Amino acid sequence: MPRKAATSRILSEDLGVSDAAEVISGQNPEAGKKSARKGSGSLDDLTRTGLRAFLIARDAAFNIKDLLTQSSRMAFLAIKECEQELDVIERYIDDRLPAAITRVNEARARQLLTSLKCTTDLERIGDLMMSVALRVQSRTAKMAASDVRQLVEMSAILREMLDLVYRGFLDLDLECARKVLQMDKDIDRVCHALFQKHLTEHASQGSPSSFDVILMAQALERAGDHTTNLAEDLYSLIEGRSLRHPPKKRAAT
Repeated sequence: MPRKAATSRILSEDLGVSDAAEVISGQNPEAGKKSARKGSGSLDDLTRTGLRAFLIARDAAFNIKDLLTQSSRMAFLAIKECEQELDVIERYIDDRLPAAITRVNEARARQLLTSLKCTTDLERIGDLMMSVALRVQSRTAKMAASDVRQLVEMSAILREMLDLVYRGFLDLDLECARKVLQMDKDIDRVCHALFQKHLTEHASQGSPSSFDVILMAQALERAGDHTTNLAEDLYSLIEGRSLRHPPKKRAAT
């Protein structure tokens, strides 16, 4: 059964029910600006909202399976709702963080900046899941069972990665970050297998179906890359240093 993101709960608490509904529906572009003046923008509030974004992105990845295997209209709508909610959450944190960061110490400022970086990656994951959903929804021909199976495998790995990194941020567990970084190889492996099949075996046919499958696999693989960014941010938050910028070796004396 498709998982529907908890729009009413998240937005009623953080943005205000009426404004949030208008932001989601696109009926009132000014609602987002008005809602930015609501709420405390406290560290706990921003951190809690950032953690909810992990669950929404995870639900989007979960619903990809139902969409691929059952062409579920409910799954498509759930993915669309997740993508919209992630947009709202990113704007919410982006609007409130500048004021909040001036009222905290260095350690808490680092936590706030991590929340901002994470919601940016999570919002992008929502966009990528939506791009997969739109391609599935627009198809007229049935995909090969082997392609569906491999795309579902990629979405399952992605969902597990998002679940791990969420638990890692919740418990400040470095082991979760390590597991996510290792699992990125799994999603890359399936993606490369799909690329090889459709760029070599079916290259002469020039099938539009092959083109769709390649783009869907690419979107899921890029979502995996964004999830590894989240794992690196978790590592940085816990260890106080970035994996992307290893410390320089001291010159021998």
